[in-house]
Amino acid sequence: MTWFICFVLTELSSTSNSLKGAAALPKIYDPLGTEHRWQKAWERTGCFQPDPNAMGEPFSVVIPPPNVTGLLHMGHAFNTALIDTIVRFQRLQGKNVLCLPGTDHASIAVQSILEQQLRQEGLTRDEIGREAFLERAWSWKEESGGRIVDQLRRLGYSVDWRRQCFTLDEKLSWAVSEAFVRLHQQGLIYRGEYLVNWCPASGSAVSDLEVEMKEVDGFLWHFRYPLTHGALADGTTHLEVATTRPETMLGDVAVAVNPDDQRFHHLVGQTLTLPLVGREIPIIADLHVDQEFGTGCVKVTPAHDPNDFLIGQRHDLPQITVMNKNGTMNHHAGRFEGLDRFEARNAVVEALEVEGCLVKVEPHTHSVPYSDRGKVPVEPLLSTQWFVRMEPLASRCRSHLAKGEPRFVPDRWEKVYRDWLTDIHDWCISRQLWWGHRIPAWFVVSETADKVTNNTPYVVARSEEDALVQARKKFGTSVKIQQDDDVLDTWFSSGLWPFSTLGWPDEGNADLERWYPTSTLVTGFDIIFFWVARMTMMAGAFTGKMPFADVYIHGLVRDEQNRKMSKSSGNGIDPLLLIDRYGTDALRFALVREVAGAGQDIRLDYDRASDTSLTVEAARNFANKLWNATRFALINIGSENISNTGDINSSSLQLTDRWILSRLARVNRETSSRYYDYGLGEAAKGLYEFAWNDLCDWYLEFIKRRLNLESKTAQSSVADRDIARNVLLKVLNDLFIMLNPLMPHLTEELWHGLNGVSEDTFLALQSWPSVEVDHLDSELEASFSELFDSIRLVRNLRAVAGLKPSQSVPVRFITSKESLAVTLDKAKSDIQALTRASALEVLNPKQASSLPSVKGLAGVSGELEVLLPIEGLVDLDALKDRLQKDIGKAEKEIVTLSGRLANTNFVNKAPESVVSECKLKLAEAESQADLARNRLAGLA
Repeated sequence: MTWFICFVLTELSSTSNSLKGAAALPKIYDPLGTEHRWQKAWERTGCFQPDPNAMGEPFSVVIPPPNVTGLLHMGHAFNTALIDTIVRFQRLQGKNVLCLPGTDHASIAVQSILEQQLRQEGLTRDEIGREAFLERAWSWKEESGGRIVDQLRRLGYSVDWRRQCFTLDEKLSWAVSEAFVRLHQQGLIYRGEYLVNWCPASGSAVSDLEVEMKEVDGFLWHFRYPLTHGALADGTTHLEVATTRPETMLGDVAVAVNPDDQRFHHLVGQTLTLPLVGREIPIIADLHVDQEFGTGCVKVTPAHDPNDFLIGQRHDLPQITVMNKNGTMNHHAGRFEGLDRFEARNAVVEALEVEGCLVKVEPHTHSVPYSDRGKVPVEPLLSTQWFVRMEPLASRCRSHLAKGEPRFVPDRWEKVYRDWLTDIHDWCISRQLWWGHRIPAWFVVSETADKVTNNTPYVVARSEEDALVQARKKFGTSVKIQQDDDVLDTWFSSGLWPFSTLGWPDEGNADLERWYPTSTLVTGFDIIFFWVARMTMMAGAFTGKMPFADVYIHGLVRDEQNRKMSKSSGNGIDPLLLIDRYGTDALRFALVREVAGAGQDIRLDYDRASDTSLTVEAARNFANKLWNATRFALINIGSENISNTGDINSSSLQLTDRWILSRLARVNRETSSRYYDYGLGEAAKGLYEFAWNDLCDWYLEFIKRRLNLESKTAQSSVADRDIARNVLLKVLNDLFIMLNPLMPHLTEELWHGLNGVSEDTFLALQSWPSVEVDHLDSELEASFSELFDSIRLVRNLRAVAGLKPSQSVPVRFITSKESLAVTLDKAKSDIQALTRASALEVLNPKQASSLPSVKGLAGVSGELEVLLPIEGLVDLDALKDRLQKDIGKAEKEIVTLSGRLANTNFVNKAPESVVSECKLKLAEAESQADLARNRLAGLA
């Protein structure tokens, strides 16, 4: 139905005024040039730099900081589109909006990049020293760390780049130190030796949340551990244990059985001799042991397994570490010292087989913890680390949650958040890295022979000077102190992000006072534990408030095969490729429009051979549609007439004007509500339907004859033309504002082109249009829906009859619905123009029955019957033959499908989707057959 725009543009382009108006917009929409120009203008003028002292209700969002090592991926694009839609809408509501950007220092990722560079140079970090290493890190950050920021800019983010933060900035580093010191003073940070997840690849401890469980096809090895003092009276000579990690048996200190397991009750208290090592170890009873699993006997290695660690604590067992932190075996491993842990696994199995202790080997699929960063299996190791006591922090969050703080959208994620706060372990926050926030603790090494040991006393302070004062006060004036080499877990600083970026701990900071707590957090469900919960716990501890009112949890962007995108799968989609091909606004609109409900995953179709996407292409076509519609308006209004358009006089409105203004008011109300309630996908769909269908496909068709007084088909006066101009201008301007959060560059360009305003005046800073409730008319909208159905039906019947576009034919409408008849009668001239009807009658059934019968095609839509008398206009015999063939084809399809559905094997064994599709096809074939029969009967 786009033919009319091309027709009108051609027909009207002859007038100089029209050409002058259309010149405000180029003929072809150039998304890349348009987007670049407005991004520069917004930033140049400080368009999105709010003043904390300005009027307006505060609204703030701090964006999830991408890693400084990152490159833009589809997850970033999706998150950005959602956040920017929300903040742009709130800005249009007149609120004082701050959207604050920033990046995360990504300790492990940056350290890995730099150490790889050093290896290529034949160096290590220890050889060049910490200071030189950090100089390299900052140099890398300055050269390469800005790529992700430049890429985010291309998405049209309406953030205040002037306030951009980096987690290692001086002010944020000050906040991190202050937070550490305060938590330590409250007894919530402590140092101790515990079993931690150790990543041999990165050489650092990692938290539980940085561990990814992967299903691995491995083996379960069964070994005999002989009784130390020989066979018992009942003939027992050994116990059989099973393990997936044979190399750790070198650190076994006991074998545990369940106290209720009668098979082994008499063995508790006996000892076994550990093969290969010769160490005498006890048989103990512990309820942790599942007597139904394996042999019912569990080897206990407290230094290498978290469950064994707890068993060891309960039974006061020694802890023997047999592995170095680089993943090789240490001196406690005896003859296996120096071997890699996986080499040692094979060697231990071979040695046990030689000694006759290997019973059997079984294939076994099990979950193995992998380091999310190092991409290798983590090793549970005993290590002295810094920890945060989580329960006191979590308890405060649970109290806030009971009051609905924060609110989760969708609300199902509240339970996930609550459950995690309820079952929580202390958080290991120290990392054996150099790039990051160095832990503000100093060891008093003069107390332990100038070495750092597990027993070296320490002080926690805000600075080295303060630490020295504390140390001298405790240990004398001749003390020597040394700062801890470790840095804090990246998530520690990220947990402070909502308030450290606003100036905390400077309580008098204007930004902090104005925009904290923030309004909304937009993030994926996969980091509720990593980030969301840590922010709420930190905020509760330091500000006494939850850091955001709402948490909008969105889903994932899945690929064309509905798979999760990941680097390991190699199925990511580069958003920059799609932006270069279709434009930023097209990508943004496509992503948001795909959201079927808050929190739902979306699927993005993508042709990898051509780097194309039908979904994004459709959004680009929508942009072109709006572009052409605006050019149509400019041609018909003329740029010199824009400022002369007056208020809309309701008493002079035609029926179509009243209808489009009612639709506009309704869409305004619905869109505003959807934006407010995070129904962003629904808002995008609603605006698309209004713009494409109501405005472009119908209203522009209705008014083109009113706008062009020189046209042969013109049916308008100057006053009526001006009314149509005013209505069209209002609809477009209101539509641009409502679409601006979704397609900011396009709407900015169209608004300027239509209104001729200064380039330093921005649509993004205008006010949301008020809902003109007086224009709302539900009955009129319903009648117009029926009117459109009638026009479509006439067009369909013309196509069935094979009428040429230039052929006119009389049309007869028959309905008993009075309101519909009134609407059809009032719109007669428009219907005739749109259906090329030579004459149009609107009759009730009684009137129709009194008329002579005619041969023609008939159709029904709701409570309306449409008749096209075509005798003498087309070859009726040829038309009858064609309809007979259509009936035969449909009947053949009905026989085939009915037979398939009558086959019980097919119905019972075929996939449900296949059976359902077959039923739908049968219903469609039956409908087509009935339709053709009715049309054939009308020709009789």
